[in-house]
Amino acid sequence: EERMAERILVVDDEKEVADLLELYLVNEGYQVCKFYQGSEALTCVEQEDIDLALLDVMLPDTDGFALCQKIRKNHYFPIIMLTARVEDVDKINGLMLGADDYITKPFNPLEVVARIKTQLRRYRRYNQAAHNEDAEKEDDELEVRGLVMNQCTHKSTLYGRELDLTPREFSILWYLCERQGEVGSSEELFEAV
Repeated sequence: EERMAERILVVDDEKEVADLLELYLVNEGYQVCKFYQGSEALTCVEQEDIDLALLDVMLPDTDGFALCQKIRKNHYFPIIMLTARVEDVDKINGLMLGADDYITKPFNPLEVVARIKTQLRRYRRYNQAAHNEDAEKEDDELEVRGLVMNQCTHKSTLYGRELDLTPREFSILWYLCERQGEVGSSEELFEAV
């Protein structure tokens, strides 16, 4: 169905980075709300209908983690963190923060666009299922943090790049992705695959 252009929030105090991201995103047909500090971005989130946020970890008035947590109190749209420091990756992986993905600098803007598309597609699919109880679940495709697997075609891609998997590797990865967040034994995996 026809819908308004999706609105991306970009928060980065490095003007060149924020401007570059804006350029690429507008070129892809997105609307962009761009800020160089966190406080203004928070106001924007409360007033505008945001579809996804790109937050830099290092901001002049707050850090991206604090901003992420504040946004997560009331909003569930995807959040991607941008970081120049390797140590931050551990923090981002600490699921308490509520970020969906992270990208380390320097980055390729095309990869950022690909990851944004993946997050938005996943979020839309999740919302459709949530709003439409009798919607049939898409059994033939799985999507987990940039990894897309299709059981019909046996194709798998990571951030748009095709992975060369053997049939057994595909089966193992599919099994694990279907049960992400669950603990299982190697026996169960062996039986299933």
